[in-house]
Amino acid sequence: MPGRDAIDRYGAWLLAARRRSPLTLDAYLREARCLEAWLADRGEVLESVNTGFILEYLVFRRSGGLSARTLARIVSGLRGLFKYLRLEGVRTDDPTELLESPRQERVLPGVFKPEEVDRFLDSVDLSTPGGIRDRALFELIYSCGLRISEAAFLTFDMLYLKERIIRVTGKRRKERIVPFGEAAAAWLVRYLEEARPILAKQRRSDRVFLNRTGGGISRKGVWKRFDELRTANGMTGKPHTLRHSFATHLLAGGADLRTVQELLGHADIATTQIYTHVDAEALGKAHEEFFPRRSANEDEYVIPKRPASVVIPAGVKAGGGLDT
Repeated sequence: MPGRDAIDRYGAWLLAARRRSPLTLDAYLREARCLEAWLADRGEVLESVNTGFILEYLVFRRSGGLSARTLARIVSGLRGLFKYLRLEGVRTDDPTELLESPRQERVLPGVFKPEEVDRFLDSVDLSTPGGIRDRALFELIYSCGLRISEAAFLTFDMLYLKERIIRVTGKRRKERIVPFGEAAAAWLVRYLEEARPILAKQRRSDRVFLNRTGGGISRKGVWKRFDELRTANGMTGKPHTLRHSFATHLLAGGADLRTVQELLGHADIATTQIYTHVDAEALGKAHEEFFPRRSANEDEYVIPKRPASVVIPAGVKAGGGLDT
């Protein structure tokens, strides 16, 4: 089928020219093939479909209960597909050119409190090699703010244990260097010395974190272990919550936004700014500690009185502001 051949070439282009990650590549190709199958049922093909059918397809996908964020990701993938078809001369137009991405609400990420992170990590059963692996794995994820795929696919040539840094390959194959703390280092050492040789079962693998059969742990495996621990602790969240917590705790501790951006591997600092939310209690404490017009008595504010001799300039209201 010509469309399928075009989609295969589109995938190669995404990987080589656009440097998309394997996970993003799979998602985009899956969506392209989904559109192709939907069009085939209606006697249409990618090479000639018009904007009306694309809109109908998006309505069809939205009817399945997809979020605005997911639908926006679908639109982005389809734009890439038709841009490629136009570059290749398969089409002379782009039916997605006038499409608008659905407006997405800015949702604050879920975050664990520091004591919740401690409780989560301390609840790992260390009586098995898998438990020691889990403790080292989640310590590293939290200590470095890693995405799950970045932790699962970590290899020994990316780990510098003595220097306490790792080299991470993130989205679009962008590399970054991230340090990790003493706790993560200690658990990594214990895992590598005590647990990994048992999990390896004499198999050779360059992956740091192994599953019980001796192969590299999968993203699904990390999700499963996290979910079991989260449920046992009565907590709400997902593995990515540890990454959110890492960023939020750094900023709350005084780290600057640019540093956190680099550590997370965000291309746009606007993505990092979502972590600058602070709860009301922290705001109140900061106000009490740093506001210069706080009185010596913490229960009172200094309210300066205006001297009777002060003359209010013409054009200025007594309550503040300018007369217009």
